[in-house]
Amino acid sequence: MRIYQRALSRAIAQQHNNRKCIAHVHNFLAMSNNMVDVNNTMNCNRSYTSTTSFISSLYSSNNISSSSFATNQNSLLNNYSSSVASFSSAATIIDESDSDSDEERPTYTLQRRRGIRNVAIVAHVDHGKTTLVDELLKVAASSVTESSATANGSADSSENNSTTDSDNNVQEGEPENLDRLMDSGDLEKERGITITSKVTRLNYNTTSNNEEEEQSYVINVVDTPGHADFAGEVDRILSTVDGIVLVVDAGEGPKSQTKYVLSRALSLGLVPIVVLNKADRMESLGRLESGETELDLMDLFEALGATDEQMEYKTLFGSARGGWITNDVDVALDVAQNGGGEEKKKEGVMSMRGLLDSIVENIPAPSVHWYGERSTEVVSKDTNDFVDEPFSMAATNVGYDNYLGRTCTGRIYSGQVAGGDNISLLRRQSDDEDEDTSKSSGPSTEVSGMFANIGVSRVPLDPPIAVAGDIVTLSGVPESMKVGDTLTSTDNQVAHAIDTPPLAPPTLSCLFGANNGPLSGHEGTHISSSKVRARLVSETDNNVTLTVEKCESDAEKTVVLGRGELQIGILVEQMRREGFEMIITPPQILTTTCPDTGENLEPYEEVVVDVDAEYSGTVMDRLTGARKGVLVEMSDDNKGKTSMKFEIPSRGLLGFGPEIATATRGTAVMHHCYLEDREYAGTITSGSDKGKLVSNENGKATLFALESLSARGILFVEPGDKVYPGMVIGENAKSGDLEVNPVRAKSLNNMRTQNKEEKLYLAPPKRMSVEELIGYMSDDEVIEVTPLSVRLRKLELDSGVRERAARARKKQIDSKKKK
Repeated sequence: MRIYQRALSRAIAQQHNNRKCIAHVHNFLAMSNNMVDVNNTMNCNRSYTSTTSFISSLYSSNNISSSSFATNQNSLLNNYSSSVASFSSAATIIDESDSDSDEERPTYTLQRRRGIRNVAIVAHVDHGKTTLVDELLKVAASSVTESSATANGSADSSENNSTTDSDNNVQEGEPENLDRLMDSGDLEKERGITITSKVTRLNYNTTSNNEEEEQSYVINVVDTPGHADFAGEVDRILSTVDGIVLVVDAGEGPKSQTKYVLSRALSLGLVPIVVLNKADRMESLGRLESGETELDLMDLFEALGATDEQMEYKTLFGSARGGWITNDVDVALDVAQNGGGEEKKKEGVMSMRGLLDSIVENIPAPSVHWYGERSTEVVSKDTNDFVDEPFSMAATNVGYDNYLGRTCTGRIYSGQVAGGDNISLLRRQSDDEDEDTSKSSGPSTEVSGMFANIGVSRVPLDPPIAVAGDIVTLSGVPESMKVGDTLTSTDNQVAHAIDTPPLAPPTLSCLFGANNGPLSGHEGTHISSSKVRARLVSETDNNVTLTVEKCESDAEKTVVLGRGELQIGILVEQMRREGFEMIITPPQILTTTCPDTGENLEPYEEVVVDVDAEYSGTVMDRLTGARKGVLVEMSDDNKGKTSMKFEIPSRGLLGFGPEIATATRGTAVMHHCYLEDREYAGTITSGSDKGKLVSNENGKATLFALESLSARGILFVEPGDKVYPGMVIGENAKSGDLEVNPVRAKSLNNMRTQNKEEKLYLAPPKRMSVEELIGYMSDDEVIEVTPLSVRLRKLELDSGVRERAARARKKQIDSKKKK
């Protein structure tokens, strides 16, 4: 029924695009839930009159003439009726699917666990997600402090387990010192993105006028990476939560990076809450008044296949940096126009507690597996009810501690676990194997420690007991533990391993090998190919979307299959900071064969580029030309920005980032995500025919030599850098490679010349990151990575060998052309 309600409200909101109209539409959606029976479409006639009355009142409240209402009434009701027909057919399909699913019942039923909420935070880059989490940590800590100061023994009335008291002591510590707590890694701080998912526990006491009704909750807040390259991280962490908080910049609206994580969350049936952040800025005023951001959100949810229940998300307005939030758009507009957010926050009108209260009220308690007495109704369970239930826990993160050994973080789905319990391992169902997941793998182990994450600190639970619904870290787990595996009690095992989300296939591959260049071993400590391979294999324990294989053609190299340039670049950057030296070959896109037609298929991606309008033509030419992209959608805004959506082969995006950043003077913002496999697009070129400047001498680059070479192209090195024959020191302004001497020094003699004493000037060199070089390098080049340097060089260092190989390739091409 919500389908035709949405169609009706959307038609009204588009005709009269103002915030008051949208508020009436939201009220209508809420009212019609009570008026209409969603399981009986015959009640539509009874709702027909109520809907007409609603439209009439809506028009009159906006000072719209009755003639205008009569003119538009028929078209609106036609949309209403056509939507009813589509709803009826959809309902039939749903009923059929439900009847099929009832044939095989699991050995457990789904129940709820009281006193806890598990929620994920989803946001686009720079929309305020990290700042929002910092504020929630402060507010939750203050709620516990205020509660303990006003009443003693409030923990006795809590719905939570006994681990709350020990956690509160940590949380009360120094909340004012929290700053970008969730993005705590060095790479995350440098790049301003979330790379690894993290979980932090908030202990929150709800406010109430009656102290006896005050309740305590544990809220596990999960931070999610937004880039599609970290798809495995997103899929596994979303399986541990029951709802999401979508943070959107009120002045920008939903952006492309939000789309992937939100689509995965909606497909899993998670309950959403929307926070329009940065509502106190003047640039947000226009979009809040017109309701443009809210309409864009409704369109996005509908396009991503949100259910009728998910479309009824709660919307909040606020400022994470200002520390206030409200559910009243008029209050947010007043703050954006006149300021005063801090004053209202002090008055308690717009405390950030509103978001925590919304999470408690709207996000459902975690669903748990109940193996006891069956019940047709969902019943909320207390912690004591899980004592006799079989314990099961799915691993979402696996690590190693020098003192604790192998550790595992995940959500407990059933039963209870305590320190000293014996646990066994159940392997996850492989995509390619039909193995029995009911048998334990390896010997049982004893739980040696149990921890909760408070901020970025791992705090031991006291007493060490956790029950279904909790997200905890266990130590003493089996050494063979991997992400997606299930831990269960040795004495009271569950029947099968917990189902985990399937993994998205990799899209590209690279070869990793030991550094065999002239400077090998000068800067790193781990230089052998065996150590490089061992490090890559250990990465697969936790990075489930990464696959490591031995290279069949070269025993010294290792094949790494990943999701994109960014994922490979982050891995290489982590390894170089650990002291590794290695070389990386150019990436190769993975193709598959269609089982029906036998044709080669390659991955395609959806690319969204936001750029200044004056550079829109440049972006279009670069993507739709040699890179084989297709423009799908294009739109302009009133700020001089153009948004373009393309569908392009993944090969066409290699090296596109730095190229378009230079062409648009850094104004282009690009995001992409995997779309599907399509027919192979043929030969793709980057569109650049420029060659490289290759060193032919060994030594340190000099200012005298580089100054003369700067006229030949763009330099990658500066005076004093070590160079050697075969190393790429710059980009040639013309086609073809050019060998140069970057170590040539000024002649030291007594001959006087006119320009002998001239002062030399040199522009700063162009420095590229690992992921930029991955897409930039040619097929005959490799990246040499050390803890101190990132160099680009030829695979074959000998210039004579390179020339002979080039002549041989040219002969082959010429012979093919003659044929």
